Amino acid sequence: MAPLNSRDMPHSGFIQLYRRDDDAIRAELTAGLLADQPATSPKFLYDALGSKLFEAICELPEYYPTRTEKAIFDARLHDIAKSTGRGTTLIDLGAGNCAKAAQFFPYLQPLQYVPVDISVEFLKDAVESLRQRFPQIRMTGIGMDFSSTMELPPVVRREKRLFFYPGSSIGNFSPIEAAALLGRIREACQADGSLLIGVDMVKDKDVLTAAYDDALGVTASFNLNLLLHLNTLIGTDFHVRDWRHVGCFNESASRIEMHLEARSDVTVRWPGGVRRFAEGERIHTESSYKYTRQGFLQLLERAGFAAAQTWTDERGWFLVCHARVA
Repeated sequence: MAPLNSRDMPHSGFIQLYRRDDDAIRAELTAGLLADQPATSPKFLYDALGSKLFEAICELPEYYPTRTEKAIFDARLHDIAKSTGRGTTLIDLGAGNCAKAAQFFPYLQPLQYVPVDISVEFLKDAVESLRQRFPQIRMTGIGMDFSSTMELPPVVRREKRLFFYPGSSIGNFSPIEAAALLGRIREACQADGSLLIGVDMVKDKDVLTAAYDDALGVTASFNLNLLLHLNTLIGTDFHVRDWRHVGCFNESASRIEMHLEARSDVTVRWPGGVRRFAEGERIHTESSYKYTRQGFLQLLERAGFAAAQTWTDERGWFLVCHARVA
């Protein structure tokens, strides 16, 4: 297929780079389920229902990251826009419903908006809605798994690339993985690019735990929905009633962990595989690492970023950082 360029897409469009590889997914999930410590990647939490459930989580009183980050954005929009400059190529990683980036449009006045997400259908709907509200901005949605590659198609402007990665999603990666991802972003920035990122900070254990184990049980539904997604993806025979959600803070690793715990002895089968889980045995479904300001700035520096400006809330719970390439 011939490469796309700006002439192919005069104002807006959608490019689907991610193609589901059923064999690769089956191999990855089978390896995870059969591991000594069973685990799955957090990307499998986000099917269509999972994406909607995460939107609901962001509205919960216990889930402070979204509203704390938004409060920083609201209070510092002018300062952030002054730091990033106008006329950028705004590349929104893990864009979801695109709402966080959209609030910056009047201030940043991007020449091109490039939302990126692996949840293709969810992203398409969001881009279509946003395009009607901001017809003056060229929009190019990209269905892509950016956790493994940051190679953007030629239709994406190379000038003044501003990568936007809010919500402390960087915390889903181990520090080693996060450094590698930030390095790939740095390479894709070009000489005049930069990164605007939100980072959750280390804080009281009870506050952290409540944010990932809410009273209404929405986070539990989000986590348990993974089992239904696995049934669809590889034909497992998980029953949601056999499992419970567990959210806990691992102080030694400075991370929140989400697990699914077997309520009793249960055997799970799928084509080509079977595993018996003992009562209390867990599947590790997600980690969310928490940083200190200095620790995260050091991570950025190792990845090739410098001249960082930072903003935080009055409690020091959340950090917003704009960093230019070194």
